[in-house]
Order: sequence, then C-alpha cells, then structure tokens
Amino acid sequence: MSTALRKVMFKAGLTTLILIVAASPGLCQQTLRKKIDSLFMIASSAELKVRDQVEPAKDSIAALGVDAVPILVGKLGTKSARDRWTVIQILKKIGSPAVPHLVKTLKNPDALIVQRVCWALGDIGDSAAVDPLIAVTSHSKWQVREQALGALGDIGSERASEAVVSGFDDEVGQVRKAAVVSSGEIGVSVAISRLVHMLGDEFYGARLSAIDALLKMDTSEVTIIVADSLTSANSLVGDLGCTVLGRIGGDRALEILVGEAQGGDPSRRAHALLAIIEADPLDNCGYRETIVSDETDRFVLLKINSAIYSVTHAGKETQE
Repeated sequence: MSTALRKVMFKAGLTTLILIVAASPGLCQQTLRKKIDSLFMIASSAELKVRDQVEPAKDSIAALGVDAVPILVGKLGTKSARDRWTVIQILKKIGSPAVPHLVKTLKNPDALIVQRVCWALGDIGDSAAVDPLIAVTSHSKWQVREQALGALGDIGSERASEAVVSGFDDEVGQVRKAAVVSSGEIGVSVAISRLVHMLGDEFYGARLSAIDALLKMDTSEVTIIVADSLTSANSLVGDLGCTVLGRIGGDRALEILVGEAQGGDPSRRAHALLAIIEADPLDNCGYRETIVSDETDRFVLLKINSAIYSVTHAGKETQE
C-alpha cells in the first residue's frame, strides 16, 4: 500500500470517527468518554499528519454540548499547556451551556482546577458567571484570585466593580495587576482616584497596567485627578502621572507637564519632558526648544534627546 493511500485512509478513518461522535449525543457515559478521549488526542495533537483534523475534532467535541463538559473539566489538571489550551478552546466553543457545570466546579477543592475554570468562564463571557466568580476573588490561593479577577474583566459586567476595586488591596502584586486591568476593561470610573494611587504600586506590573486602565476612563476627569496627585509623597505617582498626561495630550495636559518640566527634581523633569515629546512629537506648541535649552542635567538631556531622535526617525519612516 502506498504512503499516499495510507494517508487518505487515515484521514478518512478520522473523519468517520468525528462524524460518528457528533451524531451520537445519547452515548452512554463510558462510551462517550472513550470517544471524547479519542477525539481529544486529535484535537490537542501537534503532529502535522493530523493538522487538518484538529479543528474538526474540537468542533465535534463541542457539538456534544453539556455532556462533554464534565469530561473536559476532568482534563484541566493536565501538565500539558497544549492540552490545557485545547480544553479551554473547546469549552469556549460550547459556550453558555457549559457555564452551569463550570460554576459548580468553582467549589472544587483543587485550586488548579478552579483557576483554570475561571479562565474558561472569562473566555466564554457569560454574565451568569459573574456572581460565582466574585465569590472566589477571596480564595486562599492567589492564582485563583488573579484568574477570577481577570475573568470578571473579560466578562465586563459592572456588577463586578466593587470586587475588582477590592482587588487593588491584595497582598500579591499579580492579583493587584489583574484587578487593575479588569477595572479598565469594565470601565470602573469611580476607581479613577484609586487607579492614580496604583501608579505608585510596588509591583511594576500593577503600576504599568494602571496607566493603560486610566487611558480607558474619562480623560478630563483623569487629567484633573492626576494633576492633583503630582505632589504625592510617592514619587512614582507623579512620574507615571506625567506619562499618563503625555498619552492623553491636549492643551491642559501639556500645560501641566510644562510646569513639571521646570521643577527641581531631575527624574520628574525627565518624565515630564518625555511626556511632552509624546503628546506633541512635532513640537507644534513650541515648548520643546525652550525647555530643552534650559536643561543642564546630563541624564535628563540624554533621555530627551533619545526620545526626540526616536520620534523624528519614526516620522521620516512614516513619510517614506
């Protein structure tokens, strides 16, 4: 038998298996498990010879609907990243019908399973999972809290606002970051002051995420609150506040930044000048030449000259 013929027969056999499983939702549990396991080997395979069957296999498992969910959840404890991704993708394809069983699984004593169920619920995006996810944002394992907060942001329901903002106070930096990101996804406008405070968080991931979250809020309100926070005892709040203003841009933001660029602290001047360059890369307002000519700190000059070169170079590349 030729190699080509064997490949054709192999693919035909896989296709037949997929069709049989997809057409038999009433299979007994043991038989169903065997069929799903067989399909899952294909769905999670990285082998080139079955790559054309990977997505059909995922679709066929998903077509079984809620009957497949408990079996898929049982695979979430895997050490294989590929298998884990495959389970999540199939659960997402099943969608809302999978949510009731997944919500029940949030009470599983295995924190690893709970963490990955949170991930699946976030990907599905059904608001029916919001309250159960809120309940596990106080889980003893920080990985679960992180994933639950992230899932709430993915779903985007305002019902989660209070729980998300509470996550700003978590003792673990990764959890605080997840809470900050989700506040931006949900658009928790009442959290603007808290987000500005998070610019000074000790965990870099949380404070950098706070910048992105603030840019999703009402920029006029953000500008006012950031301006009031520039004198914070935590210098990071003022420094990154300048970064936020630079990305917002506009006359008021530039006016505030010019004042900071003429202050006494070199680090603050550097942040303010870089923000001015970002807000007005072509120097249309004429601030740059005046302020740069007055700067004497070598470190600050190095940073701003590098930034000016970058925006000038980027402008030339755009024109070309």
